[in-house]
Amino acid sequence: MKMSGNTILITGGASGIGRELAERFHAQGNTVIIAGRRKDRLDDVAAAHDGITGYVLDIDSNDAIQAFAAKVIEEHPDLNVLINNAGIMMFEDLTQSRDLADAEATITTNLLGPIRLTNALIDHLVSKPDAAIVNVSSGLAYVPLVATPTYSATKAAIHSYTVSLRDALKGKVDVIELAPPAVQTELTPGQSTRPGYLPLNDFMEEVMTLFAQQPTPPEILVEKVGFLRFAEAEKRFDHTLSALNSFANEARKT
Repeated sequence: MKMSGNTILITGGASGIGRELAERFHAQGNTVIIAGRRKDRLDDVAAAHDGITGYVLDIDSNDAIQAFAAKVIEEHPDLNVLINNAGIMMFEDLTQSRDLADAEATITTNLLGPIRLTNALIDHLVSKPDAAIVNVSSGLAYVPLVATPTYSATKAAIHSYTVSLRDALKGKVDVIELAPPAVQTELTPGQSTRPGYLPLNDFMEEVMTLFAQQPTPPEILVEKVGFLRFAEAEKRFDHTLSALNSFANEARKT
């Protein structure tokens, strides 16, 4: 993936990792399009950066995605990079029967959303030079957080889907997976200041260095996520599962 001269679409681009990606890629000479649910946040980012454009998008609606994709292609025909970043994370209690609305919403946003948007843009992307798709998964794709089981499952699915997409688009579109560890963002309440989580700026500095490598690695893995990414390969999965969940449980108490 080249680092400048792209037209990049980033979902969930008004906050957290998505906003940081938008601002940093914009600073490197890219035209950046951000999409999300909250117009006020999108407007704030766009107003601060000439060359960033915001679009309201309901990632949960297939009809909205189809209309959005058609509009973006019409207004930004040079679009050549898609970053599927939008996601939600819900805590769930698996020990009793419950309303599954949160689990269903997580699947729709985190898994169906990227699949639908990629599908809506794929014919356009394969026609563009230097095209790339970046899917944001999670370290929890490899070792789940028991308190967020559906989130973890959707990220495991995104990892698998990305592997298939990469092979299917070989020679046409670069397909890259970005798998963050626990990062200080607003993904869940209190997370942006939670001790032990990787500061957002530190995470992004490492991420952008990895993106700049030539060729770009198929997986963007900061050092801290290796503990989860390679747990099974290094035959320490059970220990890692226990350590991860003990750490997360304690961290949420502070």
